[in-house]
Amino acid sequence: MSITRVGLLRHGQTDWNIDFRLQGTSDIPMNATGLAQAKAAAGALEKAWDAVISSPLDRALKTAEFAAERLEIATIGIEPLLLERSFGEAEGMSYDEWKKHYPDSHVPGGESIAQLEQRCQRLLTKLASDFYGTSVLAVSHGALIRKLINIASEGQLPREGERLGNASLSVLIHEGSGWKIEHYGPQTLS
Repeated sequence: MSITRVGLLRHGQTDWNIDFRLQGTSDIPMNATGLAQAKAAAGALEKAWDAVISSPLDRALKTAEFAAERLEIATIGIEPLLLERSFGEAEGMSYDEWKKHYPDSHVPGGESIAQLEQRCQRLLTKLASDFYGTSVLAVSHGALIRKLINIASEGQLPREGERLGNASLSVLIHEGSGWKIEHYGPQTLS
């Protein structure tokens, strides 16, 4: 049976990450630190990836470009299912403001946790099919990656209150019977 590997690489830091602001689908670019993180993470990658795909948002796509260059992969696939969770009217708010104004996390125009989970399930099905038996590096965002890790670990990871660092890498594998965690790496690669 073939193993499908999916590396989940989070984009480098943005100014909104520093300020703990909800970025969601707002196209916020990486700052200088984020660019350096993305380059360092790309440099730390083993050349064991067959393809690179990315969220269409600039911060992820630029991170993917550094990775693809390092891996000598000419084409980056754009995958809309890798978009960050939409926070609707709350985008731009600090986490504290968001929790104060929307304590139940239901934000007008935003994506609910249930909707995010459904999208993640569709993404995992698509990855298992489209990249069967290969290794794909998927560059995405914190909330989406957290949910994918949570699904693959059957709710064990990430741990309560644990943040995924910018430019961090975790790896999922699919062996036909479902997804599992091969490597959990919440810390920034360097």
